[in-house]
Amino acid sequence: MNPDTPLQLLGGLTPREFMRDYWQKKPLLVRQAIPGFESPISPDELAGLALEEEVESRLVLEHGSQPWELRRGPFAEDAFSELPERDWTLLVQAVDQFVPEVAEVIEQFKFLPKWRIDDVMISFAVPGGGVGPHFDNYDVFLLQGLGKRRWQIGQVCDSESPMLQHADLKILAEFVKTEEWVLEPGDMLYLPPLLAHCGTAEDDCMTYSVGFRAPSAAEVLTHFTDFLGQFLPEEERYSDADAAPSEDPTQIQRDALERLKALLNEHMGDERLLMTWFGQYMTEPRYPERISGTEIELQDLLSNLEDGAVLIRNPSARMAWSEVGEDLVLFASGQSRLLSADLRELLKLVCSADALHIDNLGQWLGNEEASCLLVELVKQGSLEFADE
Repeated sequence: MNPDTPLQLLGGLTPREFMRDYWQKKPLLVRQAIPGFESPISPDELAGLALEEEVESRLVLEHGSQPWELRRGPFAEDAFSELPERDWTLLVQAVDQFVPEVAEVIEQFKFLPKWRIDDVMISFAVPGGGVGPHFDNYDVFLLQGLGKRRWQIGQVCDSESPMLQHADLKILAEFVKTEEWVLEPGDMLYLPPLLAHCGTAEDDCMTYSVGFRAPSAAEVLTHFTDFLGQFLPEEERYSDADAAPSEDPTQIQRDALERLKALLNEHMGDERLLMTWFGQYMTEPRYPERISGTEIELQDLLSNLEDGAVLIRNPSARMAWSEVGEDLVLFASGQSRLLSADLRELLKLVCSADALHIDNLGQWLGNEEASCLLVELVKQGSLEFADE
């Protein structure tokens, strides 16, 4: 994608202009970001997903058994018939992993790294429905899919912002409205992290929320050090060879801190390990149980492709690639594989193509490293045959 080509999705801004002026800085309202957008899933179909055991769903009732009552799915078939006429919202996570047409919405955001996108959550709300004023720790694009929703934005928040006493929902105790818009199908609102916002349905409406992965500093430190610890031998420890005699045995001297920092910097600065951890972490699937591989031999895979078989990415799989020194590494659903630099175009193809078949894979099938990679991805479950 050309970063200097204006996009309707961004209201005529180029991706470069959007990233420079708005991304993680300030909100952007775009009327008819996707002109004539029609939701590929109906409210009844969304409710049907909320009945499924493997689907993550929630109901929020503003006036339930308690203020802002939260109910978690899966729900029984009669759960929705018992709800009031107003002031409730159904939220279903990761609908893109269950409905291919919803996954196509993500293709509109190719100017952003795909590995940063988390999922497409869809909410259905009756008049007055919403989840209260709140803020997110990540960027979000709010695309209106059906009906009208009134969005209000407010102050910038942080972890110290006062919240209502609620066991399940993080609802702001104070909300200072600064701007307000009513969105109709095809309209979109971009919100940077930490900005307070409140959405209320004007009528029966559906909103698509494209959210992003943004690990906290605590998560990065905790998970990376756990990963790093796997590669450090037990005998590598804090040491103080050549230390001067202690004048006060009860004092921790400054030179001890310097030795400790040197020990940490030696390992925390290992870019190869850091990239390997980060790629694996950012491609971990939201629902790993939905990724199950198929045992297959190389010759059987090649024969199937020659007979017209098509490989596609598992809807729950996440894939990315990067350079590590002179080599390349493919990240697939939380795992990584180091590969030679001459497979660069294959990795781009595997990570981006809608389908893999003899026509676009043909030149690679005679390469042992490339064909073995395809076998491993099928066995792992990140790639699967289209007829499955």
